[in-house]
Amino acid sequence: MNLSKFAVKSFTNNTFLPLVSCVSGLNGSKWNSASVPRRNYNVVHGKKPDFSKAISEAEKVVGYPTSFLSLRWLLSDEMANIGLLLRRLIGTRHPLVKTAKGLLYDGRYSTQAWGLIVLLLSKAAGCTLNIKDIEEDKASGVLNSQRILAEVTEMIKTSHLIHKGMINLHARNSTMDDIGDMLYGNKMAILSGDYLLSTCCSELAGLRNQTLNELISSALRDLIEAEFVGLRDKQNNPLPSKPHARQIEYTVTSQNNMEPAVVSDALGNATAEWTLRHILNTASLLGKSCQGTLILAGHPSELQKHGYLFGKHLALAWQACLDLQPFAAGSTGSFNLVSAPVTFHLQYDPSLYVEIERGMENVEDVDFEKIRQEVLKGPGLEKTNQLRVEHSNAALDALECFPVSDARNALTNMIVAM
Repeated sequence: MNLSKFAVKSFTNNTFLPLVSCVSGLNGSKWNSASVPRRNYNVVHGKKPDFSKAISEAEKVVGYPTSFLSLRWLLSDEMANIGLLLRRLIGTRHPLVKTAKGLLYDGRYSTQAWGLIVLLLSKAAGCTLNIKDIEEDKASGVLNSQRILAEVTEMIKTSHLIHKGMINLHARNSTMDDIGDMLYGNKMAILSGDYLLSTCCSELAGLRNQTLNELISSALRDLIEAEFVGLRDKQNNPLPSKPHARQIEYTVTSQNNMEPAVVSDALGNATAEWTLRHILNTASLLGKSCQGTLILAGHPSELQKHGYLFGKHLALAWQACLDLQPFAAGSTGSFNLVSAPVTFHLQYDPSLYVEIERGMENVEDVDFEKIRQEVLKGPGLEKTNQLRVEHSNAALDALECFPVSDARNALTNMIVAM
């Protein structure tokens, strides 16, 4: 199986949708779903365009490289001091070092693109007449408050990753010298993550929008709840649940996304468990940030709902792409045991769960190469591709409710290139 082959029917010769002049923006135009043309393409298996090119083209639409959105925070005096203190961890085995490297470059599908997605959706939707001109960022065509929300989205994700870089010293065999480094790394993970998260709260409070504060707070709740779903080893690494014979379809209502997700019946059901984990861990934050940016621009609740669905399904399609990477040709090393290919294969062949059970104390005890080879033989990769296509098309369906513009085309190109 070639994992790199999937694209969109209307994208021929490996090209993108052309960028056109915006027909909607910060021009006081009202949103009208009846005037939005319907799309006539779907994500399918085939050859895909280049993702880096899609990001580059999207940044041109916004007006500046959004990969530097977080530099204002990361280069502050406080973070500069933390950076100097982190130098002591170089050469140790503390996971915070790996996390720090990943913040600079974490492969093809960088989470630093999330701020870009929020800004593009902001520009695609435009804003209503009651927005003051002074709040508009003329360079990017979005509101200053929307730019702040894009930064907050990235920093919440970053702080969460840093906090997850802690290790459980009581479950680890370490020398006395090693324990000193590990304790120091844990302190740095707590303090630096807390600093970023507190700055997020301060920035959100400065926007003076109670509805937005409650929405993003519920996304933070979801991030924390994701850490308590299913089994974990002693280092808090997630483990898949034992597969059930009867599968169910797991849905999260979009009518009230402020309520906590229901975990019952999801665990042990391949698609349901994967969806639950990643709505809580990633999709909720991006979806609610996309919804929040429409709140700031004064859009009606109907369009806000489409913004949430777009962000949620885009994040799930994104995660499915990430889950496929460890199973590409030539891949080695460990991988996430709750990834979609593994979860689907366990449903197909429950006997492999014996190997998973070896990691109940520590996932390092699992034979990852054995699991990789078994997954490559089964239907897990194909089902993961189907999952990616499903959520990509759902994101495109939500996106078509926005007027045609450079920003909407840029978002479409990103989805196609994933």
